[in-house]
Amino acid sequence: MNFRQQARRDQPEINLIAFIDVLLVILIFLMISTSFSRVTGLAVRLPTVSAEASTPPKSLHIAVDAEGGFALNGRRVAARDAASLAQELRRLAAGDATQIVDIHADAQATHQSVVSVMEAARLAGLSQVTFSAQSNAP
Repeated sequence: MNFRQQARRDQPEINLIAFIDVLLVILIFLMISTSFSRVTGLAVRLPTVSAEASTPPKSLHIAVDAEGGFALNGRRVAARDAASLAQELRRLAAGDATQIVDIHADAQATHQSVVSVMEAARLAGLSQVTFSAQSNAP
């Protein structure tokens, strides 16, 4: 016979008062430490240009055909490597290093022939190179 009463086990309770106190302290800390500053954008002043003052920059047009041949300003050139093409570019640029080299390459031209034109422009001291493309729009 067991005359002892069974001890009733109490379920553990979460002390909500302490929990709320801790949350309030964290909330107050975050409110005080947060700065609500407005980040402004950069003040950018764009340049203006007048239509009569602008002159198009001089450019040298180089066409590259599918076989790797070159044409400078519409005139076929016998140059096949970068060094001889650079001599032609120097001659046409006449010491003006601000000229733009505009490359018109055929869709079937090899990458090497286009890279040769870019290397020739570098050897000639012409640092501004652009590529032209044809649009498919009718």
